[in-house]
Amino acid sequence: MAADESAPEQELARDLGFLEAYTIGVGTMIGAGIFVLPGIVANNAGPAGMISFLIGGVVSLLTALSLSELATGMPKAGGSYYYVNTALGSFFGSIVGWSMWGGLMFATAFYMLGFGQYLTYFMPLGETGVAIAALVMAGLLVGVNYRGVKEAGSLQNLIVILLIGFILVFLSFGVFNIDWGTFRPFNPNGWGAVASTAATVYVTFIGFEVIATSAEEIKNPGRNLPLSMIASVLTPTVFYVLVMLVSTGVLPVAELAESYIPVADVADQYLGEIGALMMVLGAVLATVSSANASILSAARVNFAMGRDKILTSWLNNIHPDYRTPYRAILVTGAVILGLIALGVGIETLADVASFAYLVTYALVHVAVFVMRRAEPEGYDPDFRLPGLAYPIVPILGFFSCIVIVAQMRPLVLFIGGGILLVGVVWYLVYARTRAVKPSLVGEAIAAEGRRVPPSGRYRVVIPIANPNTEQFLLRLGAAIASGHADANGREAELIAVSVIEVPQQTSLEQGIQFEEERVQRQQELLKNARAMAEDLNVGIRTRAIVGRSVGDAILNVVEEERASHVVLGWTGRRKRFEHILGTNIDPIVRETSCELTVVKKGPKKEVGEVVALVGQGPYTRLAARRAAEFSQSDPDAGLTMLNVQRPAENGEYDPEEEGRALIESVAKEANVDEDYKERVLVADGDIRETLLDAVEDYDTICVGATRSTAVAQALFGSIPEEIGEKSEGTVALARGAVYQPRSVSQGLIDWLSG
Repeated sequence: MAADESAPEQELARDLGFLEAYTIGVGTMIGAGIFVLPGIVANNAGPAGMISFLIGGVVSLLTALSLSELATGMPKAGGSYYYVNTALGSFFGSIVGWSMWGGLMFATAFYMLGFGQYLTYFMPLGETGVAIAALVMAGLLVGVNYRGVKEAGSLQNLIVILLIGFILVFLSFGVFNIDWGTFRPFNPNGWGAVASTAATVYVTFIGFEVIATSAEEIKNPGRNLPLSMIASVLTPTVFYVLVMLVSTGVLPVAELAESYIPVADVADQYLGEIGALMMVLGAVLATVSSANASILSAARVNFAMGRDKILTSWLNNIHPDYRTPYRAILVTGAVILGLIALGVGIETLADVASFAYLVTYALVHVAVFVMRRAEPEGYDPDFRLPGLAYPIVPILGFFSCIVIVAQMRPLVLFIGGGILLVGVVWYLVYARTRAVKPSLVGEAIAAEGRRVPPSGRYRVVIPIANPNTEQFLLRLGAAIASGHADANGREAELIAVSVIEVPQQTSLEQGIQFEEERVQRQQELLKNARAMAEDLNVGIRTRAIVGRSVGDAILNVVEEERASHVVLGWTGRRKRFEHILGTNIDPIVRETSCELTVVKKGPKKEVGEVVALVGQGPYTRLAARRAAEFSQSDPDAGLTMLNVQRPAENGEYDPEEEGRALIESVAKEANVDEDYKERVLVADGDIRETLLDAVEDYDTICVGATRSTAVAQALFGSIPEEIGEKSEGTVALARGAVYQPRSVSQGLIDWLSG
């Protein structure tokens, strides 16, 4: 049985201090690049290649600061993907998700080719032999991750300690063997080459955000997270610059550029074979460790994208025996093996990985601006960029990423652009109808004109169009308003709205003049509404509107009146294509942020016997509250709380007792004071059919939305809508208030209008 939704949300213990977080970051940064790249860098930029590493460090430092603010405000799995998806919406989330996934696969192929190259120390392999060695090791790592290895964490720590030790020995002896004459000319290919080489070396900096993904586990994150990220960027940056200094100072640039095993050849000059063997061992450990970490990170990105419906959940299936996301690992592994087998050059692999992450981090800096200005509910970072650091850091960070990308070779831009295009096409073809994360850019644009909260009165907006359902909707709206007025001591008021829709070809004034019959019917509806409200002893105001769109007109009323609740009538028929509940209802449900109740009226005029379906959904308490309000409006009504349970496995618990406990908990939290009956059904078969059979015993059914946001297939969830469609009685679908950010166009309009 699922856990009781009233249970407290589990927290992660904050066990990581500054030192622990710092070692996590350094462990991911001290990797393959420091052993593989010096030859490539020397060939492209000469001794000035150390400046390329320094540029990469500065760009990473700016990103680390922006990530620190986002991570302490949104400590969730997924890292940069999650931050961009939350701030900029699913379109950019798809682009960044695919970029990170692609970048990690290209980086892994780069590490594996580096692994193969260092094996040439022991035997001559040639390009084909290097590729075969890379394929074998990559396949082995995919297999290891497929099965899962529990000891990986301890082994990783040991590898990091060994690598730092090897590098310190390399530097300590190397600085005394530098021939300063080898630095002339220092910058043989110009500063443009230095900038483009910074793009190549950026692959060595993509691991620092692992600290951000651990934000929930860090003690005092407002202090320790940014400090540990800064330190974990500065430490390897110093190492990279010094390794490049020693490498170009010991070996001439031409020899270094030709070497498959650059740092081993450098160490051999002053430490002999032992030093060379030490660096070869370090390179093998580093490349394997970095590749393994990248495969794991790719699986985590897959998980985050699947959680947000951007990727199919098929990829996130867990192996029944090994408990690993085996499909995501296999797909990732297949692409890595394909890149190696196709003969993609090692420098191109590094460049494309860098491209993907530079684009990602550019959008991370944009996300900082959006979150700062939009200030969505729940976003309260423990660390904020202080003083002039905001907006200077995200501005410099964004443009530095873009400038470096602009220096890349056309081939790299073509491949990287292809990855971005995959993200765009995937969103349009697959994710757009499934992913539900709205963009906050509109809220950020119109930050100064933020929407006002609901008014002091509890206002219920009720659109009326059908005389046959008008009285019933007003009665239910009055019950809701009165319930809130009693509970909260606020005045209650109904806003009855009738809208006449006029086509674009006709002016609104002409519509009023030539639609006399419809105008008269509108006035009669509103007159009846006022009379009914008087009988119900509730305040009412009526609004007669002539407009182009019923949905838009009602949404404007909701915003102008600062409504607390909207009650909508529904025919009970669902549509299968462009619209779901109806052309007028769909936009209101999708865009209104206040509480919402959609009602399909049954054959009876009275409320009658009321049932609330109690389950684990986000709005089950709201459904119970609606049911209690409706039953109180009818002296002859009765109230039942109904829950469906699965049979217990091995008799571990009594399902009926569990169901009754859940009902009592929900009723208490929903402030249901009146007497009610408890009904628990134990269903071995289809839950839907059990519910549909059970609700036939009642006149009014209240069910909460099973999702907090709409998707293309359902606005309230498939089960509630199916009950609404197939049940004979009255059905009320209840949804609570939700955060609905402005669209970009609406944000621009609100900003321009002041």
